[in-house]
Amino acid sequence: MSNNTPDPEFWNRVNALINLANDQCDTADPSAVCASMMYASTRFNAFIVARSTGNPESMKQEKERALEYFTDQFRKMMAENFDDFADNLEKYIGTEPK
Repeated sequence: MSNNTPDPEFWNRVNALINLANDQCDTADPSAVCASMMYASTRFNAFIVARSTGNPESMKQEKERALEYFTDQFRKMMAENFDDFADNLEKYIGTEPK
């Protein structure tokens, strides 16, 4: 996503993951599903760093930079989605604004 314009496949992957989480909410508490999704995301992100660095020493040298990058990205994405849900709550979950 270097050009900051996600392609259709990006959105297909996002929707597939959201649909999986929504399906799991049928049999598990949504908070537990949320925790599982966050853990899976961090696990996969660590894999990506491990794959790109190729060895334990390089990976350890990249730790702080990776933590800063992923934390910053999560914060930006969370803020954007939080505002979107706040502005469109009724549309997304059928709740009247208070």
